[in-house]
Amino acid sequence: MIRSVLVANRGEIARRVFRTCRELGIRTVAVHSDADAEAPFVAEADVAVRLPGNAASETYLRGDLVIAAARSVGADAIHPGYGFLSENADFARQVAEAGLTWIGPTPESIDAMGSKIRAKELMAAAGVPILDVDPATATARDFPLLVKASAGGGGRGMRVVEKAEDLERELAAARAEAESAFGDGTVFVEPYLPTARHVEVQVMADTHGTIWILGDRDCSIQRRHQKVVEEAPAPGLTDLTREALHTAARNAAKAVDYVGAGTVEFLVASVPVSGRESAGVPGHGRENDTEQRPFFLEMNTRLQVEHPVTEQVFGLDLVAAQILVAEGSALGEPPAGPDGHSIEVRLYAEDAADDWSPQTGVLRAFEVPDGVRADSAVESGSVVSHFYDPMIAKVVAHGADRRQAIRKLDDALRRTRLHGLVTNRDLLRGVLADDEFVVGHVHTALLAERIEAWTAPALTGDQRDRLVLAAALAQARLSSTTSPVLGRVPTAFRNVPSQPRTRRYRVGDDEVEVAYTATVRGLASTLATVVSAEPHRVVLEVDGVSETYDVAIGPDWVDVDGPHGSLDLVPVPTFVDPADVVAEGSLLAPMPASVMSVAVEQGQNVSKGDTIVVLEAMKMQHTIAAPVDGVVTELSATAGQQVESGAVLAVIETEEQS
Repeated sequence: MIRSVLVANRGEIARRVFRTCRELGIRTVAVHSDADAEAPFVAEADVAVRLPGNAASETYLRGDLVIAAARSVGADAIHPGYGFLSENADFARQVAEAGLTWIGPTPESIDAMGSKIRAKELMAAAGVPILDVDPATATARDFPLLVKASAGGGGRGMRVVEKAEDLERELAAARAEAESAFGDGTVFVEPYLPTARHVEVQVMADTHGTIWILGDRDCSIQRRHQKVVEEAPAPGLTDLTREALHTAARNAAKAVDYVGAGTVEFLVASVPVSGRESAGVPGHGRENDTEQRPFFLEMNTRLQVEHPVTEQVFGLDLVAAQILVAEGSALGEPPAGPDGHSIEVRLYAEDAADDWSPQTGVLRAFEVPDGVRADSAVESGSVVSHFYDPMIAKVVAHGADRRQAIRKLDDALRRTRLHGLVTNRDLLRGVLADDEFVVGHVHTALLAERIEAWTAPALTGDQRDRLVLAAALAQARLSSTTSPVLGRVPTAFRNVPSQPRTRRYRVGDDEVEVAYTATVRGLASTLATVVSAEPHRVVLEVDGVSETYDVAIGPDWVDVDGPHGSLDLVPVPTFVDPADVVAEGSLLAPMPASVMSVAVEQGQNVSKGDTIVVLEAMKMQHTIAAPVDGVVTELSATAGQQVESGAVLAVIETEEQS
C-alpha cells in the first residue's frame, strides 16, 4: 500500500496529483527549484525538498537528486507527472532499484515507445499505418516535411520545412532544440499534413491483462505544434474511424505489454475516395466524397496534459487509477461513457500577436469563476519565470453536449480575473467563437489560418474606452479620499471649470486618453453617464444599460474588469525620464531569457535578417535578427548570460545614422 508520494514535477500537474493523493489519504512530497520556492504546489505539499538551482537540467531533470529527496523524507512512491523524467526509462529503473514504487508504465514499455522512431517500426510491423520519409532521399515532391524530436514532444525540436534547400538547416536547429529540451538530439522526418486532425486515444492497463480504452480526444487546435484546445469525444469521426482508432490503440498497448495510463496519438486525414489505391492504406469511414484515414504518430507513456477532458466524460480519476495499478490491484470493469462533452483550453503566459513571445513577471490576479475546472500552476501573486513552460493553467468545461461546453467555457474565460501578464485568453475566446470550430470542422493548420482573426482585439473601441474611463474615475476617487490635501477638494476639481480632467494610459503598445468633469451631481463624462465612482468599483450607464466595473489600483498599474472584458493599464507620466530612452537601433530582449549564442562581433557589418543573438526562454529558442543593414556598434550580450526583458542586447547603426 502506497502511503507517501513524491511528485517529480512542478506546477499544475504536481497540484493535480496532490489533490488525488489527499483524497486517498496519501502523504504528499514536492521537490522544487529555487525559482519555484514560493510556488503554490510547494506550499500545498505536506513536505517539500529543495533542489538547488533554477534550470531544469540542474533540478527537475536530476533523477539522482529526486530519488535522494524521496528517501530523505520517507516517500515510498514517485509519480513523474508529465514532461521532465516522466518518459525516462532509466529513471523508472532507478526508482525501482531504490526500493520505491514507480507510478507509471514499465521501463521496457517506455523504452519501446520512448523513441518515436522505434515506436513507428513496432506499429508498422503490427500493420498500423504510419507516416515516414527518409531525409537523405527526400525529393521536391515530398515537401512540405515535418522534423520531429524522437525523445520528446510539446513542440520542442519540431520544424516545418517547406523547401529542400532549408532541410539541413532546420534539421540542425531541431537537433539543438531537442538536445536542450530532452538531452537527446535525435530527430526524424515525416510528411507534413497541415489539414489533418490530431486525434488521440486514452488507454489504461493493469498488470492482470485488463486494458481500458477510454474514448478519444481531438487536439487539432495547435500553435507551434503544441496543443491549445483539447476536447472529448473527438467531434466529426465516423463510427468506423472511431472503431479503427480504438482497435489500433489497444493493439499498440498489447504490443508493448503496457501498464498504467498512456495515450496513442494519430493523424486523421480526409483523402479523396479515388486515392485509395495510390495511398496504399485501407479507408476507415466515408465522409461525402472523402475517407478518414488514421496514421500512427506516437504513444505517450505517461499521463497527458489534456487528461481532464477524458476524466469529465467518463466520470473517473485517472491519477487514482494510476495509483491503484501501481499498487498491483486490478482495474475491473471499465466505466460507462462517454457522457456529454468536455473541452479544455491551455492558458499560456504569451503574446499570441507577437509571435507567441512568452511573458514573465508577477500575475497580480488570477481568479476563475465557479462552474468549470481549473488546473493551475499559479494563483494571485505568483511569479511566472522564464525557466519553464509558459502554461499557467488549464480551464475545462463539461456540458450535456459540445455547444453547451463551448458556451460554458467561453463565459468562464470572459469572467476570469487575470491581470499582470499578457496571456492568450483573447485567442482562446476567438477559437471558441469561430464558426468552423463550433461545427467541429478542425484541423492542425486552422489556428495558423485564423490567427489574425483570433488575435484581433476582443473589445470594441467604445468598450475599451469605458474600461479606461472606469480606471480614471477610480483613480480620481482614490486620490481625493486618501490624500490629506486633495481630500478637501472635490473630485475632478479644476481652477478652469470649462476644461475637463484628463488621464492617459498605456494599453499594450497604444496610448488612450479619457476625460471627465466634476458636476453638482458628482463626476461626468461624454463616454457614459457616471452612476457612481469609488476607488474599487465604478458603475456607468450607456443608453439606459448599467455596467459595473471592478478596479484594482497599484503604484504603477490599474486593472479593470467589466462586463465585456478586462484591461491592464499603465498610467502615462506627464514627463519622461531621459534615462529611460534607449539608443536608436537598439535590439532589446523581448522577455527574460538565457543567451544561448551570439552570432556577431562588435564592429561587424550585418544584413537585414542576419542572426544577432539566440535566446532561450520557457524551453523555446528565439532568434533576434538584424532589422536593417548596418554595423554592430554595441554588443552587450554574451553566451550564458541571463537577461531581463527590455535589456539592450546590441545596437545596429545604419549607414545614414553613421
